[in-house]
Amino acid sequence: MNGSLRRNMAWIHGWLGLVAGWLLFAMFLTGTASYFRPEITRWMQPEVDAHAVPAGVAATSAVRYLQSVGPDDEAWYLSLPTDREPVTRVFITPNAKAADTGHNRPNELSLDGVTGQPVHGRETRGGEHFYRFHFQLQLPYPWGRWLASLCALFMLGAIISGVVTHKRIFADFFTLRWNKGQRSWLDAHNVSAVLALPYHAVITYTGLITLVVMYMPYPILSNYAKPADFAQAAYRYPAETAAAGRAAPLVPVAPLIADAQARWHAPAAIVTIRNPNDAAAAVTIYRSPRASLNARGPTLTYSGATGRLIAASGDAGPALTTAGVMLGLHVAQFARPALRWTLFGLGLTGAAMVGTGLLLWTAARRRPNAAPFFGLRLVERLNIATIVGLPIGMAAFLLANRLIPADLPGRADREVAAMFWTWGVVALLQFARPTRRAWREGFALGALAFAAIPLANAVTTGRGLPGSLLRDDTLFAAFDLAMLAIAILFGVASWRAGRPPRPAARRIRQTETIHA
Repeated sequence: MNGSLRRNMAWIHGWLGLVAGWLLFAMFLTGTASYFRPEITRWMQPEVDAHAVPAGVAATSAVRYLQSVGPDDEAWYLSLPTDREPVTRVFITPNAKAADTGHNRPNELSLDGVTGQPVHGRETRGGEHFYRFHFQLQLPYPWGRWLASLCALFMLGAIISGVVTHKRIFADFFTLRWNKGQRSWLDAHNVSAVLALPYHAVITYTGLITLVVMYMPYPILSNYAKPADFAQAAYRYPAETAAAGRAAPLVPVAPLIADAQARWHAPAAIVTIRNPNDAAAAVTIYRSPRASLNARGPTLTYSGATGRLIAASGDAGPALTTAGVMLGLHVAQFARPALRWTLFGLGLTGAAMVGTGLLLWTAARRRPNAAPFFGLRLVERLNIATIVGLPIGMAAFLLANRLIPADLPGRADREVAAMFWTWGVVALLQFARPTRRAWREGFALGALAFAAIPLANAVTTGRGLPGSLLRDDTLFAAFDLAMLAIAILFGVASWRAGRPPRPAARRIRQTETIHA
């Protein structure tokens, strides 16, 4: 392979990484946090202390409650509890008459799996906020998803061009030199990239595929009147039927769940009940995505009046199966704890890869004894705003959950606002400080922010770290310990950022660095 191709690929790699780098860093960091999105939500609702129960028990108790408060509803959607999310999440579609008469019952509920009674926790978006920001970037639909997809496309191009650029890809895996200025950033970038190269390629490509219908809708639109018609035909979902208008008691749901789980040899995740207490009632049960790499599992539909099996989605074709596996690989709901922690670590290498690439871009263009040009100064400041500011904003989101009164209306939006206001303030204030001091002080502020989270948890709730350790409250203890570990990492980063750099022995040639 000739040198000109490598130089061209290095140029492409550097500019693709720079243009999308700040958003990619945010997407990697919040997406990595989303591997634990149910656990984050549970930590952000300390009042809820539920325990998972079998699916049949949870469904029975939930239906009993729903029958008592809305027997004429159009539909009930039950997300069954798991060991990671031990409450039953219920979404209700009330009938039109109830809406017209001023019906003000909440349409989203969390129910205790045993009693079926509502579980009241503080209003919060929890881990769902990080998950949504990861691919929507807090922008209106569909613009956030379009921008995230464009960044993912840039990332895929940067991965391919980076592989072509590397002449010593395997040797770079074992090379990490400290205190060597630009050389150290190059080594850090290479190690973080090569260490998890298959993961980075898979997570980027599968992320693009999960949104492919949005930016390539024409095959569906040219063949189906509505996207819902395509979904029904492709996945063989049962057609929605109107209520018959004849009353009929709803059969017990637990035996239907048991039958579905026996057919699949896998747990159920969701139960939808349409037209309850009507002769045309239908109970559809969805297999858990944890049972397979394919995130879009099969469904079984039973008559709600007789309990007879009336429809099965069957096996999807190769294309839809591939799409389901791509989605499953990206969201990793199938992952057990050990694999989930492994994926979490690999996700952090992605954030490190993007962050060190941004720093390498500036290091490669800084000249000794020469004032930095405007573009270099701007990139340096945007690097600080993103690499330091975003984690501090995420810490502010968690702190706001503990500091905002639990019963304050609209507190979920206030938590989100706290994240973005903090991020914005940090991003602006660092412009007033010299670059080196901005890095050091920013990391120090991050260390204080993350260290404050366990303290705020202990002061405002009864589930602080000492008590959690004594009661074997694993989730809360692990969360607080993780925050302290992050605080230590930020403290070390602040100390390192305050040390004067050692001048490199020689400047790295353009073809030796990816971002030259």
